[in-house]
Amino acid sequence: MLNRRHALQITAAAGAAALLPWDRLTGSSAPAATTIAAAEAAPISPFAHAMPVPAVLAPVSSTKTSQLYELRMREAQVEIVKGLTSRVRTYGGTFPGPTIKATQGREVVVRQINELSVNTAVHLHGGHVRSEHDGLPMDTIVPGAERTYRYPNDQPAASLWYHDHAHHLEAENVYLGLHGLYLLSDRNERSLPLPSGAHDLPLVIRDARVEADGTLLYTRPSDCPHMLVNGKERPYFKVAARKYRLRIYNACANRYFKLRFADGAAFTQIGTDGGLLEQPVTRTELLMLGGERADIVVDFSRYREGSSIVLENTGALSTERPEVMRFDVGRAAADHSYVPRRLASAPPVLPRRTVQRDFEIRTFPAMTINGLSYDPDRVDVTARLGATEEWTIRNVDVPAAPGSPDFHLWHSFHTHLTFFRVLERNGQRPGIRDAGLKDTVTLGPGETVKIAMTWGPFTGEYVYHCHQLGHSSGGQMGRIDVVG
Repeated sequence: MLNRRHALQITAAAGAAALLPWDRLTGSSAPAATTIAAAEAAPISPFAHAMPVPAVLAPVSSTKTSQLYELRMREAQVEIVKGLTSRVRTYGGTFPGPTIKATQGREVVVRQINELSVNTAVHLHGGHVRSEHDGLPMDTIVPGAERTYRYPNDQPAASLWYHDHAHHLEAENVYLGLHGLYLLSDRNERSLPLPSGAHDLPLVIRDARVEADGTLLYTRPSDCPHMLVNGKERPYFKVAARKYRLRIYNACANRYFKLRFADGAAFTQIGTDGGLLEQPVTRTELLMLGGERADIVVDFSRYREGSSIVLENTGALSTERPEVMRFDVGRAAADHSYVPRRLASAPPVLPRRTVQRDFEIRTFPAMTINGLSYDPDRVDVTARLGATEEWTIRNVDVPAAPGSPDFHLWHSFHTHLTFFRVLERNGQRPGIRDAGLKDTVTLGPGETVKIAMTWGPFTGEYVYHCHQLGHSSGGQMGRIDVVG
């Protein structure tokens, strides 16, 4: 019988490393250079595209307590770079996938049908769901098969997203298009005077390499010069001179970015991975790794009509253009929205941590957590339902030489099932970048963070991993069993 362990061994024997793009090749452990782009990248023409807003998926049927959706995973031809056609993997034929809008307390049921030629597994990132609906790496949907996922939505409002999680394939599948938004609302959020409707915009930001013939090539991040927002290369978007809510996602498979407005203007952060902050904070830059979200409010009324402001990535390589997108400011518009001083009630103070655990994340010479690569049949952590644990996570990779690409030396630690709080960063109290409830936390080379979480609300098998998806594809992942 072909069990999960045998399937994993077969995949590994086929050369898992060959699936992974790298920035630094070191000795015999380095994969073949077949992942490195050999052809010429398509030229970059910033602001040639108007930025689209992902369409909202309509339910197949609805009741007072649930909504049923259907998505077909299939290939599609899309225009990413102006004038070129690229073949991508999609949910429902769009790049990125359609947005699912959910409401707290109302179940969402999604029938996923795999019409691709590769295995898939759908994970609702940030969703508190039962194990069998979590999209575990080995619970795959083979080509031609389907699976139904149930999401109870018994959690506060948050900007979640769904994406592929099939082991050894998740990075490539997500890079090639298998990701979409899942916006969960609740009564508190709807009662707030925040920008809403057409003034509540998701920005799904990610890098890419599109070849001169239109091919979307999965390769190392240092060879990905194109920056996409909602599936288009460096687009523009027309805004009125008023406040907008921007839900920012880092959907990169293997890259961090540092976002700021080119004029250095401040903005107001109102939320993070786990939903709204207790109180808003003022910021001028966002450092984000794969899987992280930031919810901000920008007031464009400070700019004159006809002017433009560029959102840029100061974390771009010296060989890359820093622009991410451009906002073109139109006329003033009626605006009764504002950011209140209090946004949400903070969860209760975490109880005494009864269990402490230590984790070391390493990229070279192998992608491991505590020296081990992922084995779905090995339980790395057993946690008690309702127990609060304190985890210390260390990135033991050393900084790269000045001027060298270092994307694979950064880690984005992610836990399934529950949110956590960041207690310390490098021995100090966390700053505003670590505020609120998180499900991913960024670690630069040599950094240490301490987090605490309470396990629940379900028992069963889950995983924790680096959300630099090339790393989790290569085995930088562990299994956690939550028991009653």
